[in-house]
Amino acid sequence: MPDKQPLKGVSEKEERQYEHIKEEAEKSGRYGKRAKEVAARTVMKQHREKGHKKGE
Repeated sequence: MPDKQPLKGVSEKEERQYEHIKEEAEKSGRYGKRAKEVAARTVMKQHREKGHKKGE
């Protein structure tokens, strides 16, 4: 993983999910230039649904 963390306050598992979603979106070309944004929003939505607060 790179030193720069794209999502703050999420677990390593959620970081891996972000990378996977981003790579698949870029590979398929589904979201165009918005692949990173879509991946981040997806992971953060799941993070909140689990009851985690910011920074947990």
